[in-house]
Amino acid sequence: MPFERQIYHDIEASDFSGASFARATDAPFYQLSLWPYRSLTRRGFVWFIGLTAGLISIPLLSLLGSKYLWFMLPFLAAAVGAIWYFIERSYKDGTVLETLTIWSDHMELHRQNPRTEDQHWQANPYWAEVKMHLNSGPVENYITLRGNGREVEIGTFLSIAERKILLSELQDVLARLPK
Repeated sequence: MPFERQIYHDIEASDFSGASFARATDAPFYQLSLWPYRSLTRRGFVWFIGLTAGLISIPLLSLLGSKYLWFMLPFLAAAVGAIWYFIERSYKDGTVLETLTIWSDHMELHRQNPRTEDQHWQANPYWAEVKMHLNSGPVENYITLRGNGREVEIGTFLSIAERKILLSELQDVLARLPK
């Protein structure tokens, strides 16, 4: 699955809260990193482009030695170039990384976007709410975090099954925090 979690068992207040019993280490209680699934590896990409170029060039064999070869060649090269460009763009879009860090007194969501500015969200986990929106919104069964006057989406690039796992895990973590 395209996420990684770290659970820290040491629950302490952080410097963000101004609590007097905060430790200097400021270790979070829970940290979760989410990223899109990449089904095509770089090695697979090289194989795919090579096979595509080879298969596209098979019809050109009948045109060897004629002037029509030079007429068809730029179009076939443009087709391979377009496939290359759009797969590379897909790789760039796949560099999205969402990191949710939860301390006992606050939580932060940091989203690193590939072509726009990074996004940040903070809230108090005591008042934070995790909600799944069924069959409405940008994707089916998407999850939002609500707190500090804002509602933000998390894990929209995950599959429906992964979002259900994420929802139950986030609800469990927020329920285990000391109140």
